[in-house]
Amino acid sequence: MSNDSPDRPGPNGQAPVSAARRRTVIDALRRGAVPEAGLDLLATGLDRFEGALTAELDAVASGASVFKAVRGEYGSGKTFFTRWLGERAKRRGFAVAEIQVSETETPLHRLETVYRRLTERLTTASFPPSALRSVVDAWFYALEDDALADGTGEDALPGEVERLLTSRLADVSRHAPSFSAALRGYRAALAAGDEAVAAAVMAWLGGQPHVAAAARRAAGVRGDLDHFGALGFLQGLLTVLRDAGHPGLFVVLDEVETLQRVRSDARDKALNALRQLIDEVHSGRFPGLYLMITGTPAFYDGRQGVQRLAPLAQRLATDFTTDSRFDNPRAAQLRLPGFARASLVRLGCTIRDLYADGSEHGARIRAVADDAYIADLATAVGGALGDRVGIAPRLFLKKLVGDVLDRVDQFDDFDPRTHYALTVDTAELTEVERNAAVGTANEVPLDLP
Repeated sequence: MSNDSPDRPGPNGQAPVSAARRRTVIDALRRGAVPEAGLDLLATGLDRFEGALTAELDAVASGASVFKAVRGEYGSGKTFFTRWLGERAKRRGFAVAEIQVSETETPLHRLETVYRRLTERLTTASFPPSALRSVVDAWFYALEDDALADGTGEDALPGEVERLLTSRLADVSRHAPSFSAALRGYRAALAAGDEAVAAAVMAWLGGQPHVAAAARRAAGVRGDLDHFGALGFLQGLLTVLRDAGHPGLFVVLDEVETLQRVRSDARDKALNALRQLIDEVHSGRFPGLYLMITGTPAFYDGRQGVQRLAPLAQRLATDFTTDSRFDNPRAAQLRLPGFARASLVRLGCTIRDLYADGSEHGARIRAVADDAYIADLATAVGGALGDRVGIAPRLFLKKLVGDVLDRVDQFDDFDPRTHYALTVDTAELTEVERNAAVGTANEVPLDLP
């Protein structure tokens, strides 16, 4: 596959796709991963959600706040869906952060760790993670521009910036006065040319623990961020983002179903923290925040998940008894139906065309890996996973790109119908895929003494 090919029309008549975007997508699929960008090139079957989600993004950009829960089995495309929506948010100027909920590293019942991961993963259309310092610098530039636009002279500029900082963070300071103090300390360190202190204060502002005591004293702050201060810091971050030109923040808490596997006391605290977050979003405390969580149906419906806390279950209650075609995309929960064989084949053809558009052997790729072959490969991969097509997309796309398309592109005499037989090594499977591939209990290999 050529890495230097010029922009060419995308699949299904889309706008031209740059070589860099195409490479990003194809390389991720080759590894069996969800691409970090370029997901609009792969989106199939998401039209049904587009209108409602666009309206919600527009509302958040206007100062509202939204909470949304996404449900789907493994392989239904939850990560793909949230990253696709995150890309759309970035095109509207939003900042975006994707957080993996984890019992050890990001326990949901400790909101200070959630805020820390948010700042570590914060990204914008212009800056990769962590974009926190770039956003704060842009905010101070904006304050200076506003002060100069009001006729403030150079000599009076520092004082006017301080006044604007105090004014715009007034609401935040009532809940988290140390947020404003840290910003002042950061600016003072920059003015003094002390990069070490500036970096340390920025780390503290991002919720990092164990910041040097000398840096904290210089900024006039004490201790580390705790669970109760995290929401105040999030409020402050939203204010800074808005004034820095980002109308909203899209945050994803991914894989919240992991809460089902933690100790009961920690699980109860985490579910209550989630309930608290939802209430704070709905109260209007966080204008400009779009908060989304993802989880499996078992998390939302099972006794070890949402149903364990009645107030949380009430807030997320959504009717899914009707045909999925009539699901309400404006509801608190969205249901991702997952892949059937036909949708898997369509996705495979889309990937094949995207790959071919970036190759000098595009005509041969389309001819050799034609629609009929892709349908056969989809059937074979689904069969290797116990006919559970819904969990097959990751492995199917990995095999299609790495085992088939790459070889067709590189070897003129390679024909997958003749020279390729699907093999599935358990080492390349996730736990869910491995369980599906095993089939029945009698087929489970046992390591007996």
